Amino acid sequence: TLIAGGLLPPATHAPTISLMRVSTDKLARTLEKKLAPAWLVTGDEPLLVGEAADAIRARARIEGYTGRDLFFVERNFDWSELLASSQSLSLFAERRIIELKMPSPRPGKDGGAVLIQLVSDPAPDTLLLVVTGRPERDTWSTAWFKAFEKNGVVVQSWPVEIGQLPQWIVARAGRHGLAIEADGAQLLAERVEGNLLAAHQEIEKLALLHAGSTVSADDILAAVANSARYDVYQLGEAALDGDAGRSLRILEGLRAEGAEPLLVLWALCRELRALAEARRNPGAAAGYGRQADRRTALLARALQRTTSQSLAPHFIEAGRIDRQVKGLGLGDPWTGLTGLVAALAGVRLPEAPAA
Repeated sequence: TLIAGGLLPPATHAPTISLMRVSTDKLARTLEKKLAPAWLVTGDEPLLVGEAADAIRARARIEGYTGRDLFFVERNFDWSELLASSQSLSLFAERRIIELKMPSPRPGKDGGAVLIQLVSDPAPDTLLLVVTGRPERDTWSTAWFKAFEKNGVVVQSWPVEIGQLPQWIVARAGRHGLAIEADGAQLLAERVEGNLLAAHQEIEKLALLHAGSTVSADDILAAVANSARYDVYQLGEAALDGDAGRSLRILEGLRAEGAEPLLVLWALCRELRALAEARRNPGAAAGYGRQADRRTALLARALQRTTSQSLAPHFIEAGRIDRQVKGLGLGDPWTGLTGLVAALAGVRLPEAPAA
């Protein structure tokens, strides 16, 4: 890669970077420009978060940061040790990376104060790297998070949506000198949806089995396990988008994983309510942040697709399934959920007998 090959121009710390927030796919370009004194890598895609942290460390090594002090935030973590490490001088006067792994982006009052101090007044010859999980809604407005945006760089990993996953797979395979046919990439995407780490591992395996050749759908079927990982939000959005095949596949995956039918029903009702609200107020978006535009487009498509349909039967069916889940009605709730998912996606299934 550009970083590993050592082709990057010399870089120095910038005194401040105003509201610097980049996605993982823009990180390499950012690293070409400058090496900020503080980096916050955040997100819920372990593969992308790990690769981003590796890239920052690699760039730092080029700049002479050969030392590394690593801290893990656990219960009763002593934040004063992190502060003391940043202020201590190396015996060999070497540049150091101070790395903090924080599973949750909630450092607390004491931790937030220490992070603000480290980011706002960076110690000489040190680079601060914080790696944490996906920020919650209230994280964006915290003082410590804003300090990273103002004085450092926030690197965010976003989930790769199913619509972009085949292209992501093709591009990732290309790094390994592997070509994947379009139908093969689509099949692999279905088998690893929601699990980028599994996608990466399967691509590496395919590169070993089919080095320098083109991989077909049959090759994928023979070599790739089904490692898809779904959640109820994906189910509701797939049904709302009218993708019956994918939504029913997700429903079956959730059932196989032991998901609670009441949670599945909640996700479907969430989308039904969003659609009903969008009918009353077509400009409303049921998302926030980066996802707002995507949710708006999703609801707009659903409105156009269902304009002549009444939502009342869906809500009635949801109530019937709710009674089944709670043991107050006859019938299998998973059968009812299958029908509700299909109906929301625009496919009419045979009606179940009345409870």
